[in-house]
Amino acid sequence: MIQKVREYFKTLKIEDKIIEFDVSSATVELAAKALNTTGGRIAKSMSFDINGSYAVIVMTGDVKVDNSKFKAMFHTKAKMLPYAEVGAIIGHDAGGVCPFAVNDNVVVYLDQSLKKYPTVFPACGSSNSACEMTYIELEKYSTNFKGWVDISKSIE
Repeated sequence: MIQKVREYFKTLKIEDKIIEFDVSSATVELAAKALNTTGGRIAKSMSFDINGSYAVIVMTGDVKVDNSKFKAMFHTKAKMLPYAEVGAIIGHDAGGVCPFAVNDNVVVYLDQSLKKYPTVFPACGSSNSACEMTYIELEKYSTNFKGWVDISKSIE
């Protein structure tokens, strides 16, 4: 729902940050190819049900969720939302989930992995969009930002 992100970014006067592609950027690999960068610089947004509450957790494309760290942080097992339910719950369909203009009942967490790159590329609400931001900008512009977490580990 790139239009929601466009409208949100317009209120922040950063609408020129949105990049749209002629190709899909729905996965880390596709986004990295579209942007001609490494998968690590892709900020993937994952949707979770945490004890009946909803969250988007953003981390770099070169890490995955560490289940033991997740459980220690949230006191429950990591439970991703079913693909078909992501759009209705989060406000963006799978492949375009981002931390911007999410539904009011969704909180956003940023993973520490984002701090290892000068800039990263999160999606902007569609499966063919992105923007480039520092982790400080991500914290500033993420809707319903709740805090920083350390729940990732390197992909082997």
